Amino acid sequence: MDALRRALGWLSLLYALIFLCFALMHAGIAFGPAGEPVIVPAAIVETLCAGATLAGAYGVLSGRAWAWDGLIYSHAAALAGVLMGILALALGAGEASALLSWYHSLMAAALAAGLAGSFYVSRVRR
Repeated sequence: MDALRRALGWLSLLYALIFLCFALMHAGIAFGPAGEPVIVPAAIVETLCAGATLAGAYGVLSGRAWAWDGLIYSHAAALAGVLMGILALALGAGEASALLSWYHSLMAAALAAGLAGSFYVSRVRR
């Protein structure tokens, strides 16, 4: 379980960095050729998702008592944010690009897998 705990903690840290990069892109900052249109609500939601996954990573990697519950809540909150972005694009609220579709799909799958892993460990450790 310790290896899964560390893996989920480091992955949560990676998710936070990815969310921050896309929040910056939606705020108008391009990273080389990769740029996205300015969408302020998306930048806000991605910043909140980054904060949630960063808090989950901190709890797990520092061995806090609330670590597993925090990891479950942070993955669920970030997954809700990604699903909200997918829904917004499907309803035509913003310009969809290949990078944005890839990002939403990959993050939704990764967060769902992390949430499943967190649920598994929380059940096994009881």
